[in-house]
Parts: sequence; structure tokens; C-alpha cells
Amino acid sequence: MSDLDMDFLVADDDGRSRRRSRTSPGSGNKRGRRRRRRRNRGGFLAPMLAMIVLLGGIGAGGFYGYTWLRDAMTVEDYTGQGTGEVVVEIKDGQNASDVAQTLQAQGVVKSAKAFVNAVADANKSGSLQPGEYTMRKQMSAAVAVTLLDPTKRLLERVTLKEGLRLSDTLVQLAKQTGKPLKEFQRAAKDVEALDLPSYAKRRLEGYAFPATYEITPKMTAADILAAMVERFHQTAEKDDLVKEAKALGHTPHEIMTIASIVQAESGSVEDMGKVARAIYNRLDGDPERKLEMDSTVMYGLNKYGIAASNADLKSTSLYNTYERFGLPPGPIANPGDHAIQAALNPTKGDWIWFVTTDPKRGITKFTSSEAEFFRLKAEFEKNQAGG
Repeated sequence: MSDLDMDFLVADDDGRSRRRSRTSPGSGNKRGRRRRRRRNRGGFLAPMLAMIVLLGGIGAGGFYGYTWLRDAMTVEDYTGQGTGEVVVEIKDGQNASDVAQTLQAQGVVKSAKAFVNAVADANKSGSLQPGEYTMRKQMSAAVAVTLLDPTKRLLERVTLKEGLRLSDTLVQLAKQTGKPLKEFQRAAKDVEALDLPSYAKRRLEGYAFPATYEITPKMTAADILAAMVERFHQTAEKDDLVKEAKALGHTPHEIMTIASIVQAESGSVEDMGKVARAIYNRLDGDPERKLEMDSTVMYGLNKYGIAASNADLKSTSLYNTYERFGLPPGPIANPGDHAIQAALNPTKGDWIWFVTTDPKRGITKFTSSEAEFFRLKAEFEKNQAGG
């Protein structure tokens, strides 16, 4: 049988087989081309429809995915200035992230992330300083950043003059901070908690360094006194007190005692070196002289004034340097840095006596002559009598 006589089985559209009749080559080719076109159209449309369905699914998923991502990246933040009042403390060593957590926990900002972003936007990550700040609850993070300006910290500036006795220092602290005097008096007795130097002989007098201090509301009386002792430690280290005292043949405690007398007896900073020298000349003289300082006598009697009376000079106090040789048991006040420097670096000279002849003008005169001393004393008494 020839190829042209063969019947071929072909698949109809309904899936049934039929025999193809013999036709002319031309007509068969035309029908074949039509069938191929039908098959090609079906082969193109199916993938096209699948692609449309797939892209539609991706589009819907992409929309919802974008919405989720947008919501996830949106940082929660309050708006406005906030309400009420809350005190927030930034502790030493905390960074912006730590502060952000504190603010969120106290209800100041809605989210820590919002504050971190606001700090970064304001370029103030490195300007956050320890202290206490007044904030408001539910305020925008940007506003919160402005309230954490170091100039807005809750601080009291307490200034203590050089030369105050410890008892007066405590009174001033109570007055300037509003804390009870008894709290300071009690804290002053707890010397173990104040980290006094070992050479202080368990006495705070002389070691509560006079300066200006920034006091926060949370600081206790003990905290404040400890800060003053710490300030003394810094000064002692700066002045190399232990080493320099040894070079002078004295203990650091003796140097602080001398410095306190220098502080009490000097009419001006310029006189301090000379007063210190007169003290050393008396202590180191041959023979040794009594110091005969009115300031020590008055301290021992818990009195005030620049001239001790004849009755005062008969005191049996350990601080009566008219009756006893050497230095008193300890400092009679809290000296400042100038007095400490003078005690460590006395001016060269042979002075034995000095008299503040004009207290109002702070004029002190020095001499190595006893006869001159009596003349200076008479000048002082004359000025005192004249008012």
C-alpha cells in the first residue's frame, strides 16, 4: 500500500479518532496549516493566562507586603508638648539608647526608637549629660530632646567660702540646700562613709573643701559632704600634698593645719606666703617659739574675732597656742587652694611676727623685730579704737 492509500488516525477536537480521507496534497496542506494555527493559538493563550494570574497574585501580595512593611517601619511617637510633669534622671555613662529606654518607661516618649531618631536628627547624641531634668508625659521625641539641654538640669549651686569652720560650713549647706541641719551634722560624724584620707585622723574639719558645687535634688547630706571630700582629694593630688609635706618635714595633716591657720590669719592672698613663713620660723626656730595665734585660741573656745582677750589667752584648750608649743591638734577651718599652696611654698623671709594693723582694708605688716611688733600692735589698737 502506498503512503497516499494509508489512512491516518488523528485526534479530533472532541478527542475521538477518525480516519483521514485521501485528498489532494494541496487541500491537505491547507487543513494542516489551519490545525497548526489553532494549536499555536491555544499554546500561546494558556501561558499568557497563567502569567496574568501569577502577576495578579504577586501584585496583591506585594501591596499587602508593602503595607505591612510600611507599618512596621513607622516609628510610634507622640505629638505636641505633652502634659503634666515628671523628673527624669540621666545617669553617668548612659548613652542615647539607655536614655531612650528610661524615657519610654516613664511615659515621656511613646517609643525608644522615636527618641533615638530625634537625638540623631538634632545631632545631640554626644551632648546628653548626667543630671535630673523636668520633662512632661506623652510629649513628642523632638520636644523631649530640647528639654534635655544640660543648661536645664535641676541643679542648685552652693558656694562655700574659704576659711569657714566645719560648723559654719554645715549651717551654710543647710541654708543653701534647704535640707535639715541635723542631717549634715549626722553625716559629718560618719567619717567612715566620707572617704577621708588616712592622715585626717577621723576629723572632717579642714577636709571639706571650699568651692562651688552643683547639687542635684536627689543628693543627700552625706552625698554632698562626700563630694567636698572628693574635691579635697583632687586638690591634694594636684598639689602632691603627701610628697611635698614630707619634703618640708611635716605630715599632710600638719600641712593642712598650717594652711588653715594661714587662711584664718591672712588679710589677703598676697600675704599668705609670708604668714606661712612666720609660722615655720616659729616652729623651726632655735629655740622653738610658741605660735601665739589668736585664731587657734578663738577656735578652741568656739568664739569669733581677730583678737583674743587676756581671759581667752588663759584657756586650757589644746588649741591655745599661747600656752602650748607646736601646732594645735588639727585644722581650725577649711582652707582653700591658695592657703594650701602657701603652706607648701612659704615665701622666703625671716619674719617672726605679723599684725593685721588695718582689718577693714586687710593690711598686714610683718617684722622680725620684737620692738617693731609692739609698735605694729599699738597701730592695730589705735585703728580698732577709731572704729
